[in-house]
Amino acid sequence: MTPPEHWQKSSFSGFGDGNDCVELAAISPHMVGLRESDTPATILTTTPTPVTHLLHAITTGRFRVPRA
Repeated sequence: MTPPEHWQKSSFSGFGDGNDCVELAAISPHMVGLRESDTPATILTTTPTPVTHLLHAITTGRFRVPRA
């Protein structure tokens, strides 16, 4: 598998190199790649549906940081 050339990261991650973040890229019409910016050679692949559900859960507040 050849890694995609165009990775997208959240605008919340800031700009420039050295910002830790998860990046997404379309590998094919039916596959999405996810990688950690610290280890860009390690790529997790999945279909768009689970990524869509994860992003929806995050943006709607389903995942919250527990209070200490």
